[in-house]
Amino acid sequence: MPVTLEAGDSAPDFDLPDQDGVRHRLSDYRGQTVVLYFYPKDDTPGCTKEACSFRDNELAIRAAGAQILGVSADSAASHQRFRAKHDLPFPLLVDANAEVSTSYGAWGEKVLYGRKSIGMTRSTFIIGPDGVLTKVWKRARAEGHGEAVLAALQSG
Repeated sequence: MPVTLEAGDSAPDFDLPDQDGVRHRLSDYRGQTVVLYFYPKDDTPGCTKEACSFRDNELAIRAAGAQILGVSADSAASHQRFRAKHDLPFPLLVDANAEVSTSYGAWGEKVLYGRKSIGMTRSTFIIGPDGVLTKVWKRARAEGHGEAVLAALQSG
């Protein structure tokens, strides 16, 4: 049965390496707000739009007190290339086995153009300083998503 997290739920813990092999744990961010966004694949059109939207809003998101972390099942080398190509200033975490994605309900069956497949669903979670989810997008739109997240952070 798929996981369905809602605002008010405790965020599942994670411990994942980023593009440079540095480990990131949710507990490392205790006391800070975290924007944890899951995306299907590095350097694809939708994922690039979304990542660049976060990049373009990163300073304002940081000013609102939040740290952005991107997550996909791509390799560290793929993440390094994606970050460099698009000048992304935030870490991209490697969830090779999709364990963390699954625990957040971002990995599983999806339907695209009538075809079912298993993979990552574009979704975003704002995690409050206490580790509790404050906002959940189960099916995020790539276009303008950074702005939508910033608006949610600014509205409290």
